[in-house]
Amino acid sequence: MGYGCMRFSQNGGRIDMAKAEEEILTAFHAGVNYYDTAYVYPGSEAALGEILQKNGIREQVKIATKLPHYLIKTADSIERYFSEQLKRFVSFHIVFYLIHMVKFVTTFDILKHVLILEWIDEKKRSGAVGQVGFSYHGNSEMFCRLVDAYDWDFCQIQYNYMDEHSQAGRRGLQYANKKELPVIIMEPLRGGKLVNRLPEAAKKIMDEYRIHYTPAQWAFRWLWNQPEVTCVLSGMNSVPMVEENVKTASSVSAGELGPGEEEMLKKVAEAINAKMKVGCTGCGYCMPCPAGVDIPGTFAAYNRRYSEGKRAALIEYFMCTAMRKKSSAASHCVDCARCEKHCPQHIEIRKELKNARKQLEGPLYKIGRQIVKWFKAY
Repeated sequence: MGYGCMRFSQNGGRIDMAKAEEEILTAFHAGVNYYDTAYVYPGSEAALGEILQKNGIREQVKIATKLPHYLIKTADSIERYFSEQLKRFVSFHIVFYLIHMVKFVTTFDILKHVLILEWIDEKKRSGAVGQVGFSYHGNSEMFCRLVDAYDWDFCQIQYNYMDEHSQAGRRGLQYANKKELPVIIMEPLRGGKLVNRLPEAAKKIMDEYRIHYTPAQWAFRWLWNQPEVTCVLSGMNSVPMVEENVKTASSVSAGELGPGEEEMLKKVAEAINAKMKVGCTGCGYCMPCPAGVDIPGTFAAYNRRYSEGKRAALIEYFMCTAMRKKSSAASHCVDCARCEKHCPQHIEIRKELKNARKQLEGPLYKIGRQIVKWFKAY
């Protein structure tokens, strides 16, 4: 198990450093030594570097972080971003370095024109980088082509029992394994949706099964059941969560789930799909929105409308859009499409925002928003 550092707890819009430190140290002392972050995760690299340095454990863990290829225009900019990352980690090397969110082979071809391969070779020779990989969001066919495009050391994919046949999927996982390429798993719980947003029908299927695990344990065990999985990242933001996940990781073994368990989880996936309107994982790659729309928050409430009912959805939507200093409602969308270029799930965001607006911004919402505006004015 690895520690996913994209979703550190927030306090007043900033990372809660004391809480994050307690959680990281709990994981570290339990044996977790792989910590995954990225240049574009707000505050994450610096927070992780500060916590590890403060506690004298920087060289006892393996940091995995990512090069933001989508910001690179020249060969010099690669070195500039990398140097900034080293400063954040108070270090002279990064063990696991990924090209972030590669979608197409053509993306990698474009990077070759800014001498990325020469840069990688030099960094590996000097010891500044240990192993080079890529994180991926896209279909299985393109994933297999990317695996063959370069002599990678490892890769990272979104994979869970809901994405068995989407994204890189089981096909991609097994293809990488045949190439002896280690695979790191991200989004094992789909941004928490396989735990916190399960529809009642899905919960019932799990509750009635002859073996009893929590939803998180089922999701993790499904992954670790597959010998091709090298490491599963978990974005843990509470000490009890760390303790439970460590316990699961310590007790699971590949091949322990039988056909009955596999079939049960397929039924759970079907129950979830029956209620879900938008396949958003809450990753936040679509943000920030130039118009100020809270895209992940909107889709979370929109999905909740169909899984938990209209009242729960309206309350969530009102809290995450109207109660802010500046409204972040879906109705502020200006149809610029910037978000869709960065969405790993390839969601038609503009279209779905319009659908969400119809469902969530009715008369009650509009009245409530006017009341909030009035209170803010006084």
